[in-house]
Amino acid sequence: MRTTLTIDDDVAIQLQRLQKRRGAASFKDLVNEALRCGLRDLSVPPKKRKRFRTEVHKAGPPLLPDFDNVAEVLAIIEGEAYK
Repeated sequence: MRTTLTIDDDVAIQLQRLQKRRGAASFKDLVNEALRCGLRDLSVPPKKRKRFRTEVHKAGPPLLPDFDNVAEVLAIIEGEAYK
């Protein structure tokens, strides 16, 4: 089948680089091979991933009653000479 195809510049550059690396492959053959590979990948359903779950751990009671005042937290942890 003969058709006109507009290829984006970034794709054309990648195809040209691949053509240079492969040597004598014609641009037409390279485009057809790339399309076949892409269509084959698109036709396969995506693999199902195992659902990620985070385990819950009890941390116990908080060591500090209030975290809103950073200066107070640093004074408790490092002593009054934290500055």
